Amino acid sequence: MTLVCLLAVPTGCDREEQPPEIFAFGRPATPEEIRAWDIDVMPDGTGLPPGSGTVVQGAKVFAEKCALCHGPTGREGPFDPLVGREPREGFPFGRDPTLTRTIGNYWPYATTLYDYINRAMPLNAPGSLTPDEVYSLVAYLLFLNEIVPEDAVMNAQTLPQVTMPARDRFVLDNRRGGQEIR
Repeated sequence: MTLVCLLAVPTGCDREEQPPEIFAFGRPATPEEIRAWDIDVMPDGTGLPPGSGTVVQGAKVFAEKCALCHGPTGREGPFDPLVGREPREGFPFGRDPTLTRTIGNYWPYATTLYDYINRAMPLNAPGSLTPDEVYSLVAYLLFLNEIVPEDAVMNAQTLPQVTMPARDRFVLDNRRGGQEIR
């Protein structure tokens, strides 16, 4: 490997050097550390934790922890709007990038909503919500998007059963590797 000097420093960096075999920092992750980060949720609900939440509970959590960024009704911002079903017909997002993608008109799986909120929200403290708070927020946001009724209870059994309006608009990636690209 040839190293290139960016500064004129007499260190001999114009000579050929090999990188060290071992960099001598870090350590292998423990099984406990790996389990702590293994929090992904699949479309079929695999990975959802115990817990539950209701629309009423979610409204309280949203007002306390989400409204500052997404507005009091989930439509105002300053960050992405979460609520909206327009357009209700068709799926023109590939042709018109100006259309707003919301939970109600774009996401194919309700479990993705749980996964994203659990990992990334709130912005100032990602991963800080309890499973019950996340289930409650999911119930509330699905209700605001006219997907579940006001008395809905979300948990590991009910959430994967929610059919999102855009579910049939996505094509499964069935590639198995190799040379073929579809």
